[in-house]
Amino acid sequence: MVRATGRRARRGATPSEQTSAAPRTGAARTGPVAIVVATPGDAVPLIASEPDGSAIEIVCLDGGGDSEYRALEAAVTEARRRGCRFSGDPFVLDAGVGSVTGQILDVFHETGPVRVRTLDPDPTHVGYDKERKLPIVHEPPARGQAARSALRAARRYQRAVGVPVFVDCRAAGTDPALPPESASRYPLPSRWLVSGKDGRLSAYLPTAAGVVRWTEGRTEAEGWSGPELLEGPDLMPGLTVVQGPDGYAYLIGLSRTDRKEGGADIEVVYAAQYQTGRPLGPWVKLGNPHTSWQVARSIGFPVAAFAADGFMNVFVRNFGRGISVLKQSPKGVLSGWEALRGRKVADEMAVFASPDGGVHLVARTRDGDGAVHWYHGNAASGTASGWQEDRRIPVSPRAGSLSAAPESGTVRFRYAATNEVCVWWPGAHAPIGLGGPDGDGPVAGVVGADIQGWGCTVLVRGGHGGVPAIGAHPDGRPDTGVWWSPSGERSIVPPATAFDSQGRVVIVTVGMDGRLRVARQQLGSDGLEFTPWRVQ
Repeated sequence: MVRATGRRARRGATPSEQTSAAPRTGAARTGPVAIVVATPGDAVPLIASEPDGSAIEIVCLDGGGDSEYRALEAAVTEARRRGCRFSGDPFVLDAGVGSVTGQILDVFHETGPVRVRTLDPDPTHVGYDKERKLPIVHEPPARGQAARSALRAARRYQRAVGVPVFVDCRAAGTDPALPPESASRYPLPSRWLVSGKDGRLSAYLPTAAGVVRWTEGRTEAEGWSGPELLEGPDLMPGLTVVQGPDGYAYLIGLSRTDRKEGGADIEVVYAAQYQTGRPLGPWVKLGNPHTSWQVARSIGFPVAAFAADGFMNVFVRNFGRGISVLKQSPKGVLSGWEALRGRKVADEMAVFASPDGGVHLVARTRDGDGAVHWYHGNAASGTASGWQEDRRIPVSPRAGSLSAAPESGTVRFRYAATNEVCVWWPGAHAPIGLGGPDGDGPVAGVVGADIQGWGCTVLVRGGHGGVPAIGAHPDGRPDTGVWWSPSGERSIVPPATAFDSQGRVVIVTVGMDGRLRVARQQLGSDGLEFTPWRVQ
């Protein structure tokens, strides 16, 4: 492996094999994953966590030292043993020949990635300098520069070629052995398929250039339109999708705006989808729990849920590694950010409504494999009013697996010790195991599916190698167990599910070519059966 490859793409040039498969023609493309890092050593854990058979391109801002390069060579050799493919030596950029973002963009035009994996653009702090009033960050500055340049290049590339580019930023300080689903700075949504008021389905996912939407046609034969890039601010590549009591879909994320004097402002924002397939509503700024931009940039990703009274509750992990919450009334009136001073938490929270209409939150703790439960007490019901913390819950989630369950008032996760899928609800003495210890990431589902006349809960998760696995159990009886069955091909996002206008369970994924896959339940069949996967 040559240390300085000298490989350079001319700006805007695209090889003939990429041109012939350009998405504007409607043809599928299966592009590589571009790993963009500061030095060769930073690429090692990203290469190791790529699935078998991936096509990988490596981009380094700097050639690094000899020991780093030897580690990279070893990682590449091991990846090739697993069937991964590399088209050539790594791209090593030259800071003296122009913009780093421009050079990365050149590489993207040459290689045509569907996915981009990079580092943490705003790594969290390890302390606070009270005298200077600044966070203390131990991450080398070049890592943040690599990530921010990769994000900018990916946005420009996606807008130039007109196809989605999915970006994963690996959170700083995470265990190198963790898969991407368990170590992402900006998580993909577990719920991203929503039924509109007219019964048609819409799928929303975050990409480098913003949120893209696929929309179901008015007839099944019409298929789906999209992916359509929705206009909005520069968003970080994560998304939370919730549906309000009004039936509208609310898209929640983090915007990043460069400051004239340097640095960037990070704000929580949301937009509402009122009618299926119609333009998205305006993006509304919810601000940040912190006023100093140096402090504000380290917040976690927002999650949200609606209470029965119509208030939207939005939560983020704050600078102190506690939880901050903001409420918006049904008329759009915002409260201030309230800090919940309890146990320190990691960047992973699941929020859900309870049967009595309240809002609950389960967060993975920062230290260890535990979790903490927050709920809003009500003096009228005999509990203390305000937000209450419960640290004694039997939930031990694996990173990247927490999600609100389809049953009201419950949460799903993978047990840290075994990776088995579990379900728990406040007040339960222990979680219930549902099997499925293979794969990674959260579990999606629907309640009330018709299976031979029985009401059942249908679940879908990422299985071995990222292939979706489907299971079911009678409604309200998770203790009966779940028989999981793999279906389809590897998905680069967590699978999602919802009911269509005919009451059929619909499962959607995104294949390695970045295109939507859809399977529908076959009602009246012998058991739980789905149509063949259809590429949209």
